[in-house]
Amino acid sequence: MEIYVWGTGCGASEAIERGLDISGISAFVDSNPLNKTFMGLPVIKPEKLKTVNPELIIVTCRYADQVAENCRALGIDDSRILFLKDYNIMEDRNRNCTKAAEILGQEIISRLLPPQHIVTAPSSLQNPKLQSSNDYVRISTLELLTRRIADVPGEMAELGVYKGGFASCMNRLMPDRKLYLFDTFSGFDRDEGKEEKSRNTCGESFLEAHQNTTAELVMKNMPNPENVIIKEGYFPQSLHGLEESFALVSLDADFRDSTLHGLRYFWPRLNIGGYLMLHDWGCPRLTGVAEALELYEKELGYRLPAVPIPDIGNSIILQKVKLG
Repeated sequence: MEIYVWGTGCGASEAIERGLDISGISAFVDSNPLNKTFMGLPVIKPEKLKTVNPELIIVTCRYADQVAENCRALGIDDSRILFLKDYNIMEDRNRNCTKAAEILGQEIISRLLPPQHIVTAPSSLQNPKLQSSNDYVRISTLELLTRRIADVPGEMAELGVYKGGFASCMNRLMPDRKLYLFDTFSGFDRDEGKEEKSRNTCGESFLEAHQNTTAELVMKNMPNPENVIIKEGYFPQSLHGLEESFALVSLDADFRDSTLHGLRYFWPRLNIGGYLMLHDWGCPRLTGVAEALELYEKELGYRLPAVPIPDIGNSIILQKVKLG
């Protein structure tokens, strides 16, 4: 049985944590692999699929359109492709996938494909240069916020950059603002990862997936790199005494302690009228994000003005307003 998993990021780790048996996987597929192995298995490029004749390809990344096009070019028909992300686009993208039920069984498929309803954006509103993980709500919210802060002084920052998809949108929308990018670009702090695993907010595959990036890769994704400042290392040590004011901050650190450190640093330095986008606040697995916000609000002694949005990560948007 030849099962291949397309993607070596968070989607792949989620699939394994939901019950996909890693022992049944032949290899992972990645168009731009950073490592030769993932979760102890080989990582191959898509063209290698021509020589292995896969029985089933499980697509765990969000670039479903590109993967579907690649599979067609490789002669792989829809019956052997199961999409786990963005599989509902006006019609079910998995409607012709007959092999999945035969090979995996319906119980595993039900775990891998939680119910979802995706509203497709009208084509007139889609901008291919502003697509990050196909998360229309998150990107459209970012676009709106950048218009709202046109007269708000300060720079931009993101804590928790991963491969730079969202950061590239920030950089494109406000090319004249400095964009500080805080990340290790090599994965989570080992001790924090162990603690989060003990709290059952993540698994080993989730931790390994976030090692699959580099600062160089992120910079290649930046449309206006001249205004991007990489701050590599563990936060807040990576600040190295940085004192800056901000108009827009993306906080996507996934874990409680890192998120709390981010709130403690960025919120006091966010100018009036500025916004902080807190990703994964409502994520049912990454519960430490919401916990960090609660802890920080207790430290402040008041609730922060905030509005949740229904993006893929269940973000919450905080705005700095003048008190009193």
